[in-house]
Amino acid sequence: MIGNKFYSLKKIDKLKAKYNIIFGERSNGKTYACLYRILENYCKSGTQGAYLRRWREDFIGKRGSVLFDALVKNGVVEKLTHGAYNTIYYYNSRWYLSLVNDKGERLNDTNPFCFGFALSAMEHDKSTSYPDITTIVFDEFLTRSGYITDEFVLFANTLSTIIRNRDNVTIYMLGNTVNKYCPYFGEMGLKHIKDMEQGDIDTYKYANGLTVAVEYCKPFAQGKKSDVYFGFENPKLNMITGGTWEFDIYPKCPKGYDRHDILFTYFIEWDGELYQCEIIKQGQLNYTFIHKKTTPIKNDDVDLIYSTEYSPKPNYSRNIIKPRNLLERRIAEYFKFENVFYQDNETGDAIYNYLTWCANG
Repeated sequence: MIGNKFYSLKKIDKLKAKYNIIFGERSNGKTYACLYRILENYCKSGTQGAYLRRWREDFIGKRGSVLFDALVKNGVVEKLTHGAYNTIYYYNSRWYLSLVNDKGERLNDTNPFCFGFALSAMEHDKSTSYPDITTIVFDEFLTRSGYITDEFVLFANTLSTIIRNRDNVTIYMLGNTVNKYCPYFGEMGLKHIKDMEQGDIDTYKYANGLTVAVEYCKPFAQGKKSDVYFGFENPKLNMITGGTWEFDIYPKCPKGYDRHDILFTYFIEWDGELYQCEIIKQGQLNYTFIHKKTTPIKNDDVDLIYSTEYSPKPNYSRNIIKPRNLLERRIAEYFKFENVFYQDNETGDAIYNYLTWCANG
């Protein structure tokens, strides 16, 4: 799977960044390439790897036992170990090289070449030392199902537990283009993610010589064989077949309206963008319509503004589903009863992520 057809780390590794953020279409070989790197490093130098996920359930049991199966089936284990091992054994969040002979007898390596870590279980790993881990792979760091509260801090603490007082660790963060909103982008100061085109690699430089490389993977030039199963006229599948950002389908404005149809205007600030929200009354129709706003708010000391940032101003509110007064309760009801319409799917997705943040707040 390593080659021109599937994803390769060759380009991004040339930048020698400490953090390498890689996102693109599903099943393009991102995870395979990074697992290959962990195994290759162990076979060549004895250094170990860490496989990091949000939840421990993502790699325990059957999921853990099959994680490296593609490398086994492609003969990578036998090739890199020169025939000393032919498979991989998983036990207790650790992966070992293993040899199974013709009689079915198993001989495992004494040391694991990779450890599993979960952000949600970070507290349990604090007291253990991992001096030989030099490669960390955080798989599926992008999600549509919601992030853990203060997840970036949990991520940083997990890295600190593994790295300790060293500077020889390389981190790969892998994601499918399932959600354009990601708290890591803001926390790490990655300001140009939304402007990237497929095939772009951007670099960000910080204090103490830290470099972060971000790659938006190129799609397959001729597509994948499996694309035949996803040929429906459904934009939600573009992430699988082409690596474009996935957006859900949201209801659009049911009817054109005039200025006199607007009963009230409020605003939502989210992920560096500003959205104007209008409560519309047209005869029997009563709904809220949300669209992007490209100019500053004129009366930011008076207008109702929802923002995740803390503000002492009384017209600012953080959580739209936790109203403070009658006006905010009425606004919350539009969302509770799904009486909300959007300019486009991207706007709908942004507000969906804001509401997810509200629900977890």
